[in-house]
Amino acid sequence: MYQRILVPIDGSTTSNRALTAAIGMAQAFRGRLRLIYVVDEAAYVTGYDPSGGYSGELIRVMRESGEKILNEGMSLAKAAGIEADSMLFDTFGERLGEVVAKAAKLWNADLVVVGTHGRRGFSRLLLGSGAEQVIRLAPVPVLAIRAAEEDVDGHGG
Repeated sequence: MYQRILVPIDGSTTSNRALTAAIGMAQAFRGRLRLIYVVDEAAYVTGYDPSGGYSGELIRVMRESGEKILNEGMSLAKAAGIEADSMLFDTFGERLGEVVAKAAKLWNADLVVVGTHGRRGFSRLLLGSGAEQVIRLAPVPVLAIRAAEEDVDGHGG
């Protein structure tokens, strides 16, 4: 049913839960995965320099972190016998949902599997919801994998 499963990952526990679910689906449907990492410029706002750009060193560190996360995800997929590839996106100025939607279209994905942290109330208003953006903008069905209860209440990893 789902042969081309796109999985945005960020190294969080919830993202890893989504990757595990996607691996299981790929095994069940004999599908393949594309793992993507989107450099989140908002997470690095303190690295913004006064001249209006990101320092070269900060960009390098952000990319290296993303590559490490992708490599770890690829290792999990390969260990499960799943055909997979990965892509890092660092198109600054675009929101996560926009980048994921474009990646899904370009790859002709059948499904997007994304982790959701389950934020509610003020924290959701303040931080927004990357998963919600993905659900709204994705051109294909989206499976949102919720955080474990201990991760939502702040007691988990």
